[in-house]
Amino acid sequence: MIPISKPVGRRRKGATNNPDHARRTHVPAPADRDIEQRLTELVKPAVFAELEYYRKLGLRSRLLSLPVMVALVLAMLWRRVPGVCTLQRMLARERILWAQPTHVSQPALSERFLTFPAVLFERVLYRVLSRLPDRLATRSRPLPPLLQTLRTRFAAAYAVDGTTLEALFRKLKVLREVAQAPFAGQLGVVCDLFSHLPSKVWYAQDPATNDKAFLPQLLDWLPTNSLLVFDLGYFAFTFFDALTTAGSWFVCRLREKTSFTVQQVLVNRAHVRDRVVQLGKYRANPSVHAVRLIEVYINGAWRQYLTNVLDPQRLSIVEVVELYEYRWTIESAFLLVKRLLDLAYVWVGSHNGVQLQVWATWLYYAVLIDLCDEVAEVLQLPLERISVEMVARSLYFYVQAVDTGYSGSAATYLAREAKELGIIKRLRPPSGPTVREQIRLALVAPPLPAGP
Repeated sequence: MIPISKPVGRRRKGATNNPDHARRTHVPAPADRDIEQRLTELVKPAVFAELEYYRKLGLRSRLLSLPVMVALVLAMLWRRVPGVCTLQRMLARERILWAQPTHVSQPALSERFLTFPAVLFERVLYRVLSRLPDRLATRSRPLPPLLQTLRTRFAAAYAVDGTTLEALFRKLKVLREVAQAPFAGQLGVVCDLFSHLPSKVWYAQDPATNDKAFLPQLLDWLPTNSLLVFDLGYFAFTFFDALTTAGSWFVCRLREKTSFTVQQVLVNRAHVRDRVVQLGKYRANPSVHAVRLIEVYINGAWRQYLTNVLDPQRLSIVEVVELYEYRWTIESAFLLVKRLLDLAYVWVGSHNGVQLQVWATWLYYAVLIDLCDEVAEVLQLPLERISVEMVARSLYFYVQAVDTGYSGSAATYLAREAKELGIIKRLRPPSGPTVREQIRLALVAPPLPAGP
């Protein structure tokens, strides 16, 4: 007789769907001399410059003031502190950046994360970001040929995109009563293609916020004669017209089934077409300004791009295609802040705490980019060849070297050990003609006969 097996109950909590959204159990990392100095040099002046605004908000002086809170939140990122309890014990026993050892209770620190005005962290972020471009401009690292050319033609070049944050931890009573924890919100981010720095970050509490909801703020902020690269999430005739009217430029893909009327044919080859078109042939509200529609046949498929740069001398077909590939700069930034800097792991259950983490994470990411840029200068390589992830992970070896007597900077050490530590990205050998070569070969083909 075969015994009837009993159903196995859930003895323990099942694994979460997202391994990044799991409770951290590691111990804090030791302090890093170079990062501590870099944070003190860049962030501390910005923090103390906001004390007047801190007082204007009616906040009184207390143990967990603005300088202390910024130091603590940055320490959680920089030293990978697993939680508030560990952070409270660290604060009681050691100096954290510019914050002296202070005895506070864990409930008081947790409450501060729930109520401390996140706008102060946002203002500190933008103060630091306003200093970093000039700092990076003093360095002599090379730029990729395309970016070097674009710098002479446009005031700035950016990639813009949005991302949804992970679910909130159900620590608050109001969240325990819902069937499923809500997502922490939506981010809209603009990333500088020359420096890889975040130039602007917008936060929306509603995770269902459409990417286009940030467009009015983007247009108000965008400098004149800027070049913007984005995906189909921002595809809108009104947005294209607004950019053209404002004297800014864009490159994006063409959405399928978009109607248009051809106004001028610039190039007509078997595998390359470049035409000036008017979008919205069958719509009641077609686009006002004409755009260029560039179509190239690459690796067995057609790719279609739009740009409002109508002069091919200012932005050629090859440059449009290559520039769109740089849109992945912002995708890499999202990957790094979420996976490497743990923005996928939301510390608290309140949206105020989420914003503190968001602003601090992008702040630390900018400081990390500053270090990578210095490493690139020492190696005389483009920043694109430097792995931000491996630079961050290799700081452990720098700390060990300092403990054994090394007295140089982190950038010098990381550049010296770059090959062994995997800091320089490997170049994959091409399996065939590059995109640039394919387009150039297609351009020398005889033109097709004009259509009726």
